[in-house]
Amino acid sequence: MPESLPPAADKLAIPSDRSVADSASTKTDKPTGKKKKNAAAIQKELRDLSRPDPNAPVKPPVDLKKIFIRVGLIDLVMWAVAIAIHHWIAFAVVGVLTAGIGGVSIWFVRYLKKSEALGSILRGADTEEGRKAAIQQLETGYKKNDTQAVLARAQLEMQEDPRKALATLEAVNLDKVLGPIADQIRAMRAMIHLTLGETAQSRALADNLDLGKQQEPKTRAMFATVAAEAWARTGAAKKAVETLELFNPEDPEFVEMKAQMWRARAFAYAGVNDMKGAARALKKLGEMNPHLLGMFIGSKKIHPLLEREAKQIVMKMGAMPRKMVRQRM
Repeated sequence: MPESLPPAADKLAIPSDRSVADSASTKTDKPTGKKKKNAAAIQKELRDLSRPDPNAPVKPPVDLKKIFIRVGLIDLVMWAVAIAIHHWIAFAVVGVLTAGIGGVSIWFVRYLKKSEALGSILRGADTEEGRKAAIQQLETGYKKNDTQAVLARAQLEMQEDPRKALATLEAVNLDKVLGPIADQIRAMRAMIHLTLGETAQSRALADNLDLGKQQEPKTRAMFATVAAEAWARTGAAKKAVETLELFNPEDPEFVEMKAQMWRARAFAYAGVNDMKGAARALKKLGEMNPHLLGMFIGSKKIHPLLEREAKQIVMKMGAMPRKMVRQRM
C-alpha cells in the first residue's frame, strides 16, 4: 500500500540518498563500473545542492551588543526600583538577580564562541579529505559528551554514511541536554530516517519537536520542514500543508534547505490530493537537479499519482531514460 502523503545547531545539510542506478536492460545484468560512477555522481550532486557557499559572508548568529544593552537597561531599572524601595530585602533580591544574569551572560558568550568555532570547522569540510580532517579535529578537540560537537560530527558523517550519523546522534541522552539542543538532535535524526525511508521512526521524533519555541528563522523552517515531511508520509497531510505554507522555499534565507522544502511539499500536496501543488513542487526540484526526482520513482512507498507526475516531468526534461535512476526512500 502507498503511504498517505501530505521543521529543522544550525546548518543541517540534506543527507544524500543512497542511489542505485537501475539498468535499462534485463534484471540479470550485473552492475558495471559506469553504473556505480553514475550513482556516486548523483550523490555528489545532491550534496552540492545543500552545501553552503564557502565564499558567502558569515552572518553573526546574534547581535551581542544589542542584547547586552537591553540586559543592562533591565538591570538598571531593577536597581532603580530597589533604591526607591530602600529596603535590604529589595537590595538582596536585585543583587541575586544581577549575579544570575551575569552568570547566564558568561555562559551564553562561551556558547556562541564555541558555535562559531564549530561553524568554521564545518565550512572547511567541503571535500572528503576536509570532512575526515574535521571529524578528527572534533574527536580530539572536544569532549565526547559535548553535544554541540556531536551535532557537528553527525552533520559531517551524514554526508557519507547516514547510518553512522544516526548512531552518533542516538548515543546522546536527550533527557540530559538542554531543550533546544535535544530538539536539534531529534530533527536531525528524523531527517536521516526520512532519507532511509523509515517514516514511522521519523514521525515519532517529529511529534516531539517543539516548533513554537524556535526563534532563529532558519532553524524554525528546518524543524517545520522535517516534521511536515514526516507527517505527510504517515497520514497527516493536512497538518503538513498548513505547516509548510508558513515558509517560502524561494526565500534566500533558506537556500540551503530549498530542495528539502520542495520535497516535503511534493509529499504534502499529494497527500491532500492537490496534484497541481505536487506537480509544482516536483517541477521546482527538477529545475534544481533532475536526479532529485528519482526518489519519487520506483518505490512502493510512493503515492502512485506522485510517481506518475514525477515520471512525466522527467520525460519532458529528457534528463533520464525510461528506466529511471531509483533511490531508496
